[in-house]
Amino acid sequence: MIHQYKLGGYNIVLDICSGSVHVVDDVAYDIIELFEKFPKDAVIEQITEKYKDNSEISPADILECYEQIEQLKSTGKLFSPDTFKSMAGTLKEKTAGVVKALCLHIAHTCNLNCEYCFASQGKYKGERAIMSFEVGKRAFDWLIENSGTRKNLEVDFFGGEPLMNFEVVKQLVAYARSIEKQKGKNFRFTLTTNGLLIDDDVIEFANKEMSNVVLSLDGRKEIHDRYRVDYNGVGSFDKIVPKFQKLVKARGGKNYYMRGTFTHANPDFLKDIEVMLDLGFNELSMEPVVCAAGDPSELTPEDITVVMEQYEKLAELMLKKQKEGKPFTFYHYMIDLTGGPCIYKRISGCGSGTEYMAVTPWGDLYPCHQFVGKEEFKLGNIYDGVTNLAVQNSFKECNVYARKECADCWARLYCSGGCAANAYNATGSVKGIYKTGCDLFKKRMECAIMVQIATTLGEE
Repeated sequence: MIHQYKLGGYNIVLDICSGSVHVVDDVAYDIIELFEKFPKDAVIEQITEKYKDNSEISPADILECYEQIEQLKSTGKLFSPDTFKSMAGTLKEKTAGVVKALCLHIAHTCNLNCEYCFASQGKYKGERAIMSFEVGKRAFDWLIENSGTRKNLEVDFFGGEPLMNFEVVKQLVAYARSIEKQKGKNFRFTLTTNGLLIDDDVIEFANKEMSNVVLSLDGRKEIHDRYRVDYNGVGSFDKIVPKFQKLVKARGGKNYYMRGTFTHANPDFLKDIEVMLDLGFNELSMEPVVCAAGDPSELTPEDITVVMEQYEKLAELMLKKQKEGKPFTFYHYMIDLTGGPCIYKRISGCGSGTEYMAVTPWGDLYPCHQFVGKEEFKLGNIYDGVTNLAVQNSFKECNVYARKECADCWARLYCSGGCAANAYNATGSVKGIYKTGCDLFKKRMECAIMVQIATTLGEE
């Protein structure tokens, strides 16, 4: 299977199953489009007719090009077959019962009242609560007990707003550091924060212990303050931006992400990216809003058209900034065309519910943070382990080949079947697909690959 598209002045051909990326001229592009639809003579005849008035392209050139494409096919770099489907049901079995990461809901409460919050302002449709040290300690012990021979383990401190329980965060990190060598483990920590409670103590601790810090900023002041308000309805932009700037500077401008959300209010999110850049931030991410159908912040079909254009303009801006010596990173455009994720990851997906789980302040286990509060997805708890095997098995089976809609999709080995939570929210099944999310993902991938091509060719 191949995927062809034109973007940024390049004719791009992706060979889906081999992972090969080809930048070709017009003749090769046209031949590839016809290659498996018609016999060789018919293809050459059609291409010869199309370019008959082009004195620079002779019939011999067309024949030579066709033969080069035949050679690429014979070496497995074009039209390569899918040999991975048989692995889909067995690869996860190799790591069955091995957990590598937890999303620790250290605080089910928040000091902001964001209208679009999927977590119901941090409460996850339940009661406000903070995690005790004892519960967190047991979560760490449970992770170690269920990590098998894995050395590297990850814990995300999440909320609500985790800094509302900062003392317990510090205690838990200290506990993990005190036992990791003895247990043969290495912990990597991430903190996600809205920034209101950042101070010098937080900055010093984060820079010492957090491998990554995710900072919530929606870009333009008027956009950010539209949704990200306190309980008095006051926007948080002016309060958090100086704190973010101080933290990022102290981290040397590395190992953080400025994460924004775009909604119906700002499908033209490139303006928000530009504001973030002007503020001195260059590790960026903008995510589409996750909300119920009919919500005022929901992206409309007209918004999606704008967003698609914005992704292309974002790619152009990234290349422009590179040439100016002012590069920046956009999370969804970070791909490795020379290696990339292993085939296990490409087939099996994110590992939610199997390798990765969320832990509530009470110690309950859920497949990921987006399922917390949905009782039917409760897997068990950190004391008794996973007891709801039926739900866990549904996630084990949730691979790229479990969704019939993915069978003919060129992006399936890039997205690994997509987000189970988005699929569930859109279709009522973790094996469904969220079509809008699929469309956005495919556009991001096309743009990301083009940026990589332009960057690579520009360096040669």
